Amino acid sequence: MNFSPNLTDNITYLHKKLNVQTNFDVVYRIIHIGGREACLYFIDGFTKDDSLLKILQAFSSIKPEDMPQDAHSFSKRYVPYGEIGLLTNDTDMIIQLLSGVSCLFIDGYDKCITIDCRTYPARGVSEPEKDKVMRGSRDGFVETLIFNTALIRRRIRDPKLTIEIMTAGESSHTDIAICYMESRVDNKLLDTIKSRIKKLKVDALTMNQESLAECIFPHKWFNPFPKFKFSERPDTAAASLLEGNIVILVDNSPSAMILPSSVFDIIEEADDYYFPPITGTYLRLSRMAISILSLMLTPTWLLLIQNTNLIPDWLAFIQLSDPLNVPLIWQLLILEFAIDGLRLAAINTPNMLTTPLSVIAGIVLGEYAVKSGWFNTETMLYMAFVTIANYSQASFELGYAMKFMRIIILILTALFNIWGYILGTSFAVCSIIFNRTIAGKSYIYPLLPFHWRELKKRFLRGRLPHTEK
Repeated sequence: MNFSPNLTDNITYLHKKLNVQTNFDVVYRIIHIGGREACLYFIDGFTKDDSLLKILQAFSSIKPEDMPQDAHSFSKRYVPYGEIGLLTNDTDMIIQLLSGVSCLFIDGYDKCITIDCRTYPARGVSEPEKDKVMRGSRDGFVETLIFNTALIRRRIRDPKLTIEIMTAGESSHTDIAICYMESRVDNKLLDTIKSRIKKLKVDALTMNQESLAECIFPHKWFNPFPKFKFSERPDTAAASLLEGNIVILVDNSPSAMILPSSVFDIIEEADDYYFPPITGTYLRLSRMAISILSLMLTPTWLLLIQNTNLIPDWLAFIQLSDPLNVPLIWQLLILEFAIDGLRLAAINTPNMLTTPLSVIAGIVLGEYAVKSGWFNTETMLYMAFVTIANYSQASFELGYAMKFMRIIILILTALFNIWGYILGTSFAVCSIIFNRTIAGKSYIYPLLPFHWRELKKRFLRGRLPHTEK
């Protein structure tokens, strides 16, 4: 509905539409501006009270003979603070109001004057728990979109950095910021992403970026390897933008979605670049080696125990030293699920109880579980290494993808012995090789297709790029 020049008609319609009498946080004030009656709508808790007070004080000094004939002239002359807009219909106005923008109606004007003096509840930009670094910046993204874009702008002071705002969700109208460098981005991919977001037909992005990711890239669900890199670090997002990637920020989410991302992009961490090249290279190669070990250690050990004739003399110590009461495959699978159970319990445990309960869980699952005969010492040792190794890289999605592949290899090895081990390993490798990024490119580029110079950059951390004068 388009607004009427009659203020009473607008108030009657909006009171019914917004259910003002029931919604206590939808506030309206009838005021007088230049001898005319006016109505100001705002959401309690979303408005800077000091700014709104100054605006209202400025309105009170306007004389009737100074009132302009139209809303456009009024907004230019008498609204001294905030971003100003003019709206003609109720749909746009209600979305703006529920986003925190104050809306002003003046009798005789057929437009709504929007005054953006909003503020959102926000926590401090402290270092994220998961993406910690040994050296470097200690700030992190928060749930407020404007804070996150400011953290990126602070690092890239270039007019070519473009941040476009879009919305998705018929009920949530969630703000989505698409960040890119004009001269470096893949324009074809950028157009594809924007087109997919515009065509979204969803009620709400309930789970923020995960909901958006599943909507814009409905990939095959049975391949668990992540198609996006998520980071809560603004320095990582800024570095990705300078490399030509696209960064998507979603309101109410404290992480950035970086695309396109290959498996090498997901494995990279900020610590690789906060240390000298030789140290960064060591950290990167260590992380890659540990990730491969976390995938292959327990299946390989299970295979060797099932075929003791394959164990060389120098590895004889890996054989079981205690009687086997429960088949190894069941021990390994039980521990795989038990570790996830402990992780979920740790997340939901109050902070004051985390340490004592962790100690109790460690004793029960460690010493007593072995003494009771449920688990062998060697099984506990290798699963402990795998559990710790999963935390060597920051991506939860990649960690769980490796876990699923490891379980598949374990089951196939237990069922079909050597051929099962080969089949499971081949399945894991093919899941990576035949995966594709959102841009449709190889998931393991520059390994396939092979590009030596780029491959060297992925494995060896060279000097940081600089500009020659």
